[in-house]
Amino acid sequence: MDAHDPLSRVENELGLLLRRARSQTERLSRQVHPELEPSAYPLLVRIGSHPGIRAGELASLIGIGRGTMSRQLARLEEFGLITRSPDPQDSRGQLIELTAQGADQMQRARQARRVFLSDALSDWSEQDRALFADQLARLNHDLTAHRMSDEDD
Repeated sequence: MDAHDPLSRVENELGLLLRRARSQTERLSRQVHPELEPSAYPLLVRIGSHPGIRAGELASLIGIGRGTMSRQLARLEEFGLITRSPDPQDSRGQLIELTAQGADQMQRARQARRVFLSDALSDWSEQDRALFADQLARLNHDLTAHRMSDEDD
């Protein structure tokens, strides 16, 4: 790695951030339910922020197939974290919502994540935090706009 090349630094720092984020997601998922797979945590976040989301839409947003989504949702339902109800506009579709237990567990995990971030960024000014949030939003937007295809891997 060339320490002076900004793209090399970005690549290195993103790799480190992603590894740490995966580790943190594992811890947070276990706070929600001891048997919850880390890959299910982002599903719960999305369901919590979009109550009544359709299962097909959720699969598309997360980037997994409907069969995989159905298995994930069955597991979340088994844990008592979500409910599925028929979509009145599409008899084949399902609407997904967090249960009261799921919402409570997600709120606890969210609070733990906020405390963690607040502690980690305690030496940062509000201006630095705001700038960082803006830059992350910009990065996420640009990464979505320039998504790598599977052939590029």
